[in-house]
Amino acid sequence: MRAAPTILHLDMDAFFAAAEQAAKPSLRGKPVVVGGLGPRGVVATASYEARRFGVHSAMPMGQARRLAPNAAYLVPRFAFYRSISEQVMELLGRLSPLVEPLSLDEAFVDLEAGGLADDGASARAVGERLRAGILATTGLTGSVGLAGSKMIAKIASEEAKPDGLVLIEPGTERELLGPRSVRILPGVGPATGEHLRRAGMTTVSDLSEAGEDELVRLLGRAHGASLHRMAQGYDDRPVVAERDAKSVSVEDTFDVDLHDRVRIRTEVERLAERCVGRLRASGHSGRTIVLKVRRYDFSTLTRSETLRGPTDDPVVVREAAGRLLEAVDTTGGVRLLGVGVSGLADYTQEDLFAQAEAEAEGERVGASVAASASASAAVSGAAAEGLGSASAAAGGAVPDESAAVERRWAPGHDVRHAVHGAGWVQGSGVGRVTVRFEEPWSAPGRVRTFSVDDPELEPSEPLPLVRGECRAGA
Repeated sequence: MRAAPTILHLDMDAFFAAAEQAAKPSLRGKPVVVGGLGPRGVVATASYEARRFGVHSAMPMGQARRLAPNAAYLVPRFAFYRSISEQVMELLGRLSPLVEPLSLDEAFVDLEAGGLADDGASARAVGERLRAGILATTGLTGSVGLAGSKMIAKIASEEAKPDGLVLIEPGTERELLGPRSVRILPGVGPATGEHLRRAGMTTVSDLSEAGEDELVRLLGRAHGASLHRMAQGYDDRPVVAERDAKSVSVEDTFDVDLHDRVRIRTEVERLAERCVGRLRASGHSGRTIVLKVRRYDFSTLTRSETLRGPTDDPVVVREAAGRLLEAVDTTGGVRLLGVGVSGLADYTQEDLFAQAEAEAEGERVGASVAASASASAAVSGAAAEGLGSASAAAGGAVPDESAAVERRWAPGHDVRHAVHGAGWVQGSGVGRVTVRFEEPWSAPGRVRTFSVDDPELEPSEPLPLVRGECRAGA
């Protein structure tokens, strides 16, 4: 615990939805929901306007549509959000060498390590400058919490929402926490909260009064002791600049259960390629290939294979995932598939045996890929006729632009027309796509409808949110 509030927690406000509102003038001040749009999709982020109707993150999309039928429902654009996140993280990096990102829109910063703050007044000044810098750079708002520990700084940023700053002076933690629900403490989820409620503990002060021994009896040595310390306001966790990734994975949830083994194999190979792309982008290789299969009855199977050395070879990962699939019974249908790589390393051990096998069976692999592509095209065609379905990630996997038309013209994604200029997809179906033509700095634009195969309409890179900002491909 520190004597000065020099730990800063930044949390961008309704990040995904706010980014979409900033990019689309016609959506500003209106309810916006971002997430998987299929019947099994979930809400990734809801704007504050949508939250007034009861919509919140992790809610099933069907429930969100019932609560806010007139909201704009958009597919996530993770590359776009990541580019904004990079701008924000760059601003944080100017404050201190110790920045601990928690997600695209959230991070801790050790202001003391940066030499910019040593008391409440200087910390508050840094926080206000940061908020102004984020607004000027991205056009978005973020909420800032300042305190002497990570736990209290995060609580402060939550109290600051939206678009505010809250500073909690060290020494006032117990007074602040006492009347709050036990769920405010890190590590207390629904299950632990219910367990504590049955024991008669609903507030943080209840935990303090119960004592460490009672919490250890209820929750075990490690969890009980840690929770008692946090209930007293103690949290000495440091801000850690880098976190080592333990695994890289991707997964897709399908609108309709997959039954065809060829289609399932095709999806596994596609996921393996995406997983390797993320693996290489992170500068890692890995030894253990993991396949995740959730079946029609919600039972989830995980299978893994450990290689002789770390690899980032897409052929090796694809073939390993295929072998794992062969051992899984998919009778009855599959609703989710995932491929991951764990046991990460920052080097690649060349597997001569795998190389030799790849060379010897190159023709077979090529034929398999061609057959898979043909099967995928057939399925995509069926989807366009309403007989199949495009996969949408429940957690927000990026749609595959090489797949069906409905996925290519995903709601919210950017397009450009040879005559009308930049715009975004409002919706598509029955061979038509509706586009609203506007830019982040323009007035709300007009809506026009085109054939889905209009040669003058094509997907486009996102425009910067602040005019004059440069972004690759914009």
